[in-house]
Amino acid sequence: MPTLKKELSLFGLTMIAIGSCIGSGIFMTPAKIAAELPDPTWIIAVWILGGIVALTGALTFAELGGLFPKAGGVYVFLKEAYGSLVAFLYGWVILMVITTGAIAALSVTFAQYLDSLLGFGEQFQIGVAMIAIVIVTAVNVLGVKTGEFFSNLFTTLKLLGILLIIILGILWAAPAEGLFESSTNTEKSLSSAFALALIGVLWSYGGWHHTSYLAGEAKNPKRDIPRAMIFGALIVTLTYVLSNIAYLNMLPIEQIAASDAVATDAVKTIIPNAAIMIALLIAISTFGTTGIYTLTAPRIYFAMAKDGVFFKRLAKLHPTYGTPMFAIILQSTWAIVLLRYWGTFYDLISYVVFMDWVFMTLAASSIFIFRQKMKTAERPYKTLLYPITPLIFIAISLWFIGSTLIGQPVQAIAGIVILLLGLPIYFYFKKNKKNGTDTKA
Repeated sequence: MPTLKKELSLFGLTMIAIGSCIGSGIFMTPAKIAAELPDPTWIIAVWILGGIVALTGALTFAELGGLFPKAGGVYVFLKEAYGSLVAFLYGWVILMVITTGAIAALSVTFAQYLDSLLGFGEQFQIGVAMIAIVIVTAVNVLGVKTGEFFSNLFTTLKLLGILLIIILGILWAAPAEGLFESSTNTEKSLSSAFALALIGVLWSYGGWHHTSYLAGEAKNPKRDIPRAMIFGALIVTLTYVLSNIAYLNMLPIEQIAASDAVATDAVKTIIPNAAIMIALLIAISTFGTTGIYTLTAPRIYFAMAKDGVFFKRLAKLHPTYGTPMFAIILQSTWAIVLLRYWGTFYDLISYVVFMDWVFMTLAASSIFIFRQKMKTAERPYKTLLYPITPLIFIAISLWFIGSTLIGQPVQAIAGIVILLLGLPIYFYFKKNKKNGTDTKA
């Protein structure tokens, strides 16, 4: 009987953590953030705050990952802390909303920027996005090692491209007004503006925990999963803060807020024909992240099926490649369905980020449960400055969740409705498991 193959190295896991974060966010969200927080100091501050969230989260999840080095990551943490219902609902919203919504957004962004290079026409963008999903699905069915190579290649390319932007903006550019002057648009309260800006920031930082999903395929999960999350969070934070300093150094803040293509407009101040270079960079970045999301999250559905609370077929592995083929295909199929119905980029990421952070907060809180329930358990890594570190992550996350519910109620409520739709699904599978009914579909 085929089993998950333990082939992922620390380098590969770290590149997955980085590549899961750096997708479209650093290119798509700075304009919206500048519009909400029209002051350079606050713009840099909100990106640093996002980095604090990512790092405190990674430090917290690192202990959990070392404690439960199993395929499924956050799903496993939630199941062990709160039971199978909460864990199932997490997997349900990952499938229905969070990861598939992210894949849809990323693939469409990829198609749009590829279109700007090749000019195949707007009417073909959805088709190109679908083809992109099919390609990354095939890559990840062919084996976790193939998926790791894909991740390493595209993450390296995007980091080199972003490094070029940073060098141009910080070392070559003549300082623009943006780095030193704020806009007069300050109608909203600072707290409200910060919360709305944080939607784009947390979308951009989201993904460092995807490494934990792959614990069942890591060569040394107890050591490498915690390290990969921490290294990934640190590198992404540094990259994002320096990128935004570069943008602000190249463009006035009003131009950043009004731009539909911040990276392109910024680099064009130094290299007039930069549009092609930046479009290629964004296409590479979003395609690479689409591939990583297609690799990681199906391990959750695989774990759900192994627990008997989802279709049994999803627990089956490819006989040759040892990958959860049916779980990967299910996720990609639903992502393609979402392509036909997605709203604006910000409508989509608002409900993706809201639901994701609800469960991330629950998962982080589980560290207090395990410190009490499993006092003598082996912990390859212990959270630095416990309990301060997880409390910082939880406090910022709760503030963000509450602010999103107030400031973006439609998207938040839509996510909650989808969550509740998972309840009858869970009890259906639970009943069938109890009765011994086979649910292969």
